[in-house]
Amino acid sequence: MSANGVKPGGNQLFLKKSVAQIQKEAAKSELKRSLGPINLMSLGIGAIIGAGIFVLTGQVAAANAGPAIMLSFIVAGVACGLAGLCYAELASTMPVSGSAYTYAYGTLGEVFAWIMGWLLVLEYGVAASTVAVGWSGYVVSILKDFGLSETLFPMIQYAGGEGPSWATPLVNAVVSETGSTFPLTGTFNLVAAVGIAAVCGLLVLGVSESARINNIIVLIKIVVLLTFIAVGIGYVNPANWVPFIPENTSGNFGEFGATGILRGASIIFFAYVGFEAVSTAAAEAKNPSKDVPVGILGALFVCTLIYMAVAAVMTGVVPYLELASPAPVAVAIDRMGLEWANVPLASAAGGQLNLISFLIKIGAITGLTSVMLVLCYGQTRIFYTMARDGLLPRAFAVIHPKFRTPWIGTILLGILIAIAASFLPISILGDLVSLGTAVAFSIVCLSVIFLRIKHPEMERPFKVPGGVWTAGAGIFACLALAGFNFWPMIQHAMNGNPLPLTILGIYAVVGAIIYAAYGFANSKLAKGIDITEETTMSSPAEAMGSGVDNQKD
Repeated sequence: MSANGVKPGGNQLFLKKSVAQIQKEAAKSELKRSLGPINLMSLGIGAIIGAGIFVLTGQVAAANAGPAIMLSFIVAGVACGLAGLCYAELASTMPVSGSAYTYAYGTLGEVFAWIMGWLLVLEYGVAASTVAVGWSGYVVSILKDFGLSETLFPMIQYAGGEGPSWATPLVNAVVSETGSTFPLTGTFNLVAAVGIAAVCGLLVLGVSESARINNIIVLIKIVVLLTFIAVGIGYVNPANWVPFIPENTSGNFGEFGATGILRGASIIFFAYVGFEAVSTAAAEAKNPSKDVPVGILGALFVCTLIYMAVAAVMTGVVPYLELASPAPVAVAIDRMGLEWANVPLASAAGGQLNLISFLIKIGAITGLTSVMLVLCYGQTRIFYTMARDGLLPRAFAVIHPKFRTPWIGTILLGILIAIAASFLPISILGDLVSLGTAVAFSIVCLSVIFLRIKHPEMERPFKVPGGVWTAGAGIFACLALAGFNFWPMIQHAMNGNPLPLTILGIYAVVGAIIYAAYGFANSKLAKGIDITEETTMSSPAEAMGSGVDNQKD
């Protein structure tokens, strides 16, 4: 028996951390149970509302579902609800840093932990790229209100479309009734790269959001969307909702028709991923067996209603084919006109500034900035945990002597995230995020089934209603949505556009090479090294939170 309680020998790929070891890595002190169902629901709503509704909604409406995107939100919400309940059970059992990565390590084995960690790069890192592209769209839109966009970002033409220079990715997606193409634009999205650089710079310096600031940002996001709905209702043209489910004329799966609703659900799956915040708060819930499911399902229900209302107004104001923009809310609010909200401003385009449009765009930029910060933070901390386990180079766990943050890892990840945001269109980035997240969620559901079978005696403050059957339904729903993202990539490749599938393939191969070349040989679990003895903190979770690194070689 090794020092960490793991038997040596056997197949390292399926070597597991014991539940006792994982719980040892959690904070040793009892967390105060102070969160009720309303607190948890509020936490979930704040975490869920973000890039998906501000960024991807227009893309999905224009390329996949049309006005029926409202149904896509329901399908995605149900799948997330099933996965969310599984997250809640695992979080109540193993409230430890690393989240889904750690759950996989303790149930399915090291190779699944690596796969989960690599998938979480899509959920956090590539998601940050997606948000950055949307953020750049709103920045350019607000500069246009002041008459500055043409000067700073003159429009350029490319095959099938046009866009602002230095705010359009090198590869762009052009949507038409006959399908999607991916032409080169001759420019790249410098604005998105600058946004990521600024956020990662803040993370290196150790700037974090206080609870008060975060609550203010959450409130701003909700007010922006509710204002958009309230103002936009009066400008809806019901003719734009006809046909509600556009006909599939291309013959490709997911390009309108019934399959477009499912394909749309698989893409906007991205809009719901914040519900993990509720499950990870299970250890602080007053009554987790009742409060956590209310928090998760309540947050998903409220957000689905808001999403459907926003989508209804958006597609009612602007014909769905015209919503293929990284800033669809800005497109819709500009289309409304809102002349009653104009105020004189000499520097603004036309000598007038629309206050409602301006405030909504500022709110969107504020909310997306917060999301970028949280996603980049989450990604660096996941890599920090993996580096402490020996599956990634120690550079990702090196702490800056002054700022006490994992600065090298943050800079390296920032560069990679900025490159993705600069070069790739939001449609490809969104597909990668949703596909990776759906597969990751299915592994979480599988972990619940494994623990129910192998460790039925384990104490579970929260249990998934329906047990393995609910978890099985979660696996089916999440893998189905992942498949709805994967199949169009194959179709694009068969139609002469192999870029999305090629990127996914390269990503998978790079992940396998890194684990084979480094992680397999340096795994601390396989060597019998107990990482909890390499720190003076009470737990890795505490070390991650404070940025202290006391590793010993």
